[in-house]
Formats: sequence, C-alpha cells, structure tokens
Amino acid sequence: MASHEERLAAGLFLHALFPLLKVVMNENAGVRKKFAGVNASVQFQARDGEGDMGAYLKFADGRLDVVEGTCPKPDIAFLFASVKRMNAMLGGKPALFRIRGFYRVPLLVKVLALLMNLTLLMPTARPADPEKKRLKVKLTLYMMAASLSQFNKLGNPDIRKWTSMQPERIYQFSVAGREDMAAYLRVKAGKTQAGPGLYAKRRPFVHMKFRSVDEALPIILNEVNMVTAVEKGYLALEGSPEYARDIGNFMMQIQSLIM
Repeated sequence: MASHEERLAAGLFLHALFPLLKVVMNENAGVRKKFAGVNASVQFQARDGEGDMGAYLKFADGRLDVVEGTCPKPDIAFLFASVKRMNAMLGGKPALFRIRGFYRVPLLVKVLALLMNLTLLMPTARPADPEKKRLKVKLTLYMMAASLSQFNKLGNPDIRKWTSMQPERIYQFSVAGREDMAAYLRVKAGKTQAGPGLYAKRRPFVHMKFRSVDEALPIILNEVNMVTAVEKGYLALEGSPEYARDIGNFMMQIQSLIM
C-alpha cells in the first residue's frame, strides 16, 4: 500500500502536471500538428490497496483533455504495479511497468515525445532557446497555482490548516506586461481553485510579479533566492510578505515530492 506522501505525489503528477500538456499543445504548433487527426485515449493507472490511482489523456483532433479515473477502452494503457513505480516513471526515473496497446507504435511515440516536454520543469533544465525559456516560465507559473490547489485538495495537513483560516483571497503569479504569462490561486475557507491568467474580480492578496522571463529564470532555477530577487528588482512582491513566504514553503514541499 502506498504511503500518504506517495499518493500525494501521484495526485500532483496526474492532476497538476498532466494538465500542463494542454499548455504545451496550445503553445506549440508542431506538437498540435503531430496530433492532428488523432482520436485516442491513453491511460496511466497504478494499483494500490487503498484504491487505484489514475487518469487518462483524451486526444481529439489536436485537442487534449486530462480526465480523472479510468478510461473504459483506452488505446494505450501504462499500467503500474504500485503508486511508487508510477511516480518514478513520471518523475523521469527508471521504473517497471506494462504497456497495453504497445502495437500502436506511432501513437506511443507521439505520447512519449509529448511527455518529454514536462522535463522543462526540472530544476536541471536550463534552456537557451528564447521560446523554450518562455515556455519554462509559463509552465512553472501554471504549475505553482495548480499544484498548490491540488496539494490542498489532496489533504496535506499544513496547507489544509493554512487555507481553512482564510477568507476569499487571490494569490497571483505573473510576468510583468505579459497577460498570457500569469496564473492564480483562489482560496476561500479551506477550498482552493487554480486558473490561468490575471484574476479580474478581486485584487490579489499577494502578487508575485517577475520583471521579465530572463529575470524569472534564475529564481525558478534556485540560483537567486527570493530576498535577493526582490532587492535586485527581478521580482516585485505586492501584499503580505508572510503569506508569500508560506507559498514558498509549500512549493518546497511540493518539489521534494515530485522532483
């Protein structure tokens, strides 16, 4: 049976990181072209005594949806004997698993290539290409909001306590002057919701605003700490510094689980 931490990590992979593949497809015309005309479902499933964990990628002519649970008739299924093994594979480590539908070689190759785009999120990924830099920062902002929300929904006690004591508040993450590079976390009485873009209905309680893509990268890569980043002007921190520090602490916990 998987530990609580292993199930937390799996939930983050399936429900916070997998949806980022939709961003990759929307941003990359080459990837969309590869999946043009593809109508298929690809299942990821791990067995566990507490209850199997899984989600599937549903492709529909260049569009992608991530669906929680089990697909009745997947075209390809990645099947893991344990949650630990699934986490290892999704985290880029060697792991044993079975593939059902491996004869669908063209689809399998496309899916594996799509998954490789998530390696941009790894701390060791230092892209030189300007477009990949931009995508790394955008994916990171989206991941921050989505993973914090899922961390709460999946039952981490620290963030559960933190969110339960708050009225409606917005935590905004963005790159200055780039509305397309923003994501938010909405907190209200223990519940959380993540979304793309700038939240328009309420002023952010905390707004972490990076000055540019190039100045966001050293912070994301942990080459510059938050205090130094603020001092140098790489990062503007609007709102409560105490709550911004809490966000940073939660992100460290999340990274330790999935990276």
